[in-house]
Amino acid sequence: MTKIFRDLNPINILWLGVFLIILRLVFISHLPAHIEFTFVEPFTQTLLPVGFENSFTPISNVITAAVIVFIQALWLNHMVNAYNLLGKPTFLPALMYITLSGLFVPFLILSPPLICNFLIIWMIDKLFSFYKNGSANTTSYDLGMIVGMGTLIYFPFIYMCLAIWVALIIFRPFNWREWVTVLIGFATVFFFLAVYYYLTDRIDQFYAIWLPLGSRFPSKIQVNYYNYLVLIPVIIIFILAFLRLRQNYFKSFIQTRKSFQLLIIIFIIALLSFYVKANFRLSHFLLCAVPATIIFGYYFLYATKRWFYESLYILLVISIIYFQFNKF
Repeated sequence: MTKIFRDLNPINILWLGVFLIILRLVFISHLPAHIEFTFVEPFTQTLLPVGFENSFTPISNVITAAVIVFIQALWLNHMVNAYNLLGKPTFLPALMYITLSGLFVPFLILSPPLICNFLIIWMIDKLFSFYKNGSANTTSYDLGMIVGMGTLIYFPFIYMCLAIWVALIIFRPFNWREWVTVLIGFATVFFFLAVYYYLTDRIDQFYAIWLPLGSRFPSKIQVNYYNYLVLIPVIIIFILAFLRLRQNYFKSFIQTRKSFQLLIIIFIIALLSFYVKANFRLSHFLLCAVPATIIFGYYFLYATKRWFYESLYILLVISIIYFQFNKF
């Protein structure tokens, strides 16, 4: 199945749409009566003229989320091919993104992390441009503002500032102005928010926004491990992808090597940033989908034993659908 998407054939766009629907059929057939949708963080909601919590019916929520995933998949695929990260044009990144975006039921509905994935793709596109830019001050400022906007939507997104600084370390010689410009861009967004809180005589609430940053990282997390058995094929693919990356590491272009280093860092940051939300939801880990998608695409593009990698991918898809059934 994945072999079809190894080539950049426009017909594959139709197959992506079909596959997107297949991964959501089980959930659509068992839709709950109400699906909660919180578009932004509580400290941002007062800025919006209308509330979005009850703006979507369950079916429109799922369909809108599916359309967003489809657009993100095509945009991400275009970016990967534009930077030649995988060595040749392919539709595998789009396929992997659609697959990973259906991994858990909370991934199938509208959520702040899903909206923030637009910003992550935009960020990664700009971060990769560091390699050839003569000056990165403007780009650093833009990236700081993107992180600021993402933080308004989903507070853990604030840690993507670390990804920008890591990218500056990886791609560029040290320039303190570029590092400070990131903070200025971020501060620009929250300066206007602070002014709004000040004018409405709620500046104390603005200070309270930052309190979660002092939260301790949890020593243990209560989970139902049975619900996460679907991650077994995901972990296997990750391990195989890292082995393949290591095998081809010194055969790749320098920019490609540096890009994959950055993607791994972004994945780790997205994975660990959940702790600032007191009651984080599984949808948080949708932030990991973008870097994981490119890593998965690399493996499936260069895997040589077709019976093995096709079986592994089919096992992943079957696991996703089975655990969706089991959820209901």
